[in-house]
Amino acid sequence: MRTPSSLSFLKKTVAASRAACVLAAVFLLAGCSQLNFWQMDGHQTSMVTAGPVAESQLQVFYATVWVTAIIFVVVAAVLTYATIKFKARTTDDENAPPPEQSHGNPLIELSLIGVSVLALVFIAFPTLRAIWFTYDVPEEERENAYVIDAIGYQWWFKFDYPMEQIDGVGALSVANEMVIPAGRPVRVNLRTVDVIHSFWVPKLAGKVDMTPNRGNHMWLQADEPGYFWGQCAEYCGDSHAVMRFRVIALNEADFAEWVAHKKLPARTVTPEIADPARAERPQITFASFKRNEYGFSDKWDPRSQVSPLDNWRQQQFPHEGEDAALIAQGRKLFQTKTCIACHTVRGHEGMGITGPELTHIASQTTIAAGLLENTPEQMARWIMHPEVVKPGNKMYTTGYVPSEITIDQDEALALVAYLQSLK
Repeated sequence: MRTPSSLSFLKKTVAASRAACVLAAVFLLAGCSQLNFWQMDGHQTSMVTAGPVAESQLQVFYATVWVTAIIFVVVAAVLTYATIKFKARTTDDENAPPPEQSHGNPLIELSLIGVSVLALVFIAFPTLRAIWFTYDVPEEERENAYVIDAIGYQWWFKFDYPMEQIDGVGALSVANEMVIPAGRPVRVNLRTVDVIHSFWVPKLAGKVDMTPNRGNHMWLQADEPGYFWGQCAEYCGDSHAVMRFRVIALNEADFAEWVAHKKLPARTVTPEIADPARAERPQITFASFKRNEYGFSDKWDPRSQVSPLDNWRQQQFPHEGEDAALIAQGRKLFQTKTCIACHTVRGHEGMGITGPELTHIASQTTIAAGLLENTPEQMARWIMHPEVVKPGNKMYTTGYVPSEITIDQDEALALVAYLQSLK
């Protein structure tokens, strides 16, 4: 039996809880408006789909939401009804006998079991259908499927194109920006060289793990040309949160042109190519950046007139007014600073395999595994302070530290000029 004092305390506690819930709801709604929650159209949203795999998974989500929403409404309505009808309105009601109980009523209990089973079936049917559909490229499309091998490293992604062979080299290979043909299914073979990673392009397909010593695969398709954000979705070490990548979908003609260009050796800038009268050095501000300070490639607002795909297209063309002498100095530094031990620049120097291939690095929109914009300033920041940008990265821990590599501003300027010439 509750005493009047305990009943008063309970009422105050309930009132305080209600006030806290209302206040929390206000802050939540305010935060949602700032985070663009209601539009749910951010770069890595799964609520806006651009391919059949993501669309199938979104439909499973909607089916689950509707079922659980109906259950919530029914349970909340019954609870509200019972609370209002049977609540103690006076002190005498506290001592009244409880109302008649329905426990043990076969009709009610069988009905609840039947409704629960029906709800599970309603969720299971689209779920199983989506599992079979998303597991691999549909049989009728397999002959037309394009194949890419995605390999996870701490903390970047390598993409090999086994269908695009380069004489004497092997398969075409790029890092962190996977270019695919639009309107065509792409089978992605998932591998890892170290720990478990997870491959995730929210607008194209859900998360699939890359597991050591075990082959895995997935498929995706972009219905139209576009630029999509990807992310490692499995904690894999210090810089897991900044292990990003991009997927660029091109129409058939543009994709064929991109492949043909990527197969070419690295571009070489000579005094005959560059115009000495118009030569200019990269515009770099050697600022002091904070750890993980903004440098992410997230500046494109989906509602703006700026297209990240158009920006990627512009990135494919060489800059005018290159300083051939500075580029040559940077190429020499690329050798003496032992960058060639980890990186490959086809047609120039280097046969390294532990780091990304840099043959056409300047044609990408991002560097540092999708973390920084591919601009001279951000590239200089990455070269001079890799550990500050991405803690624990192998370039610093297995390259800079044991070899006692240091790079000053003049050396960084030359290295950036060289790397930015590799279109």
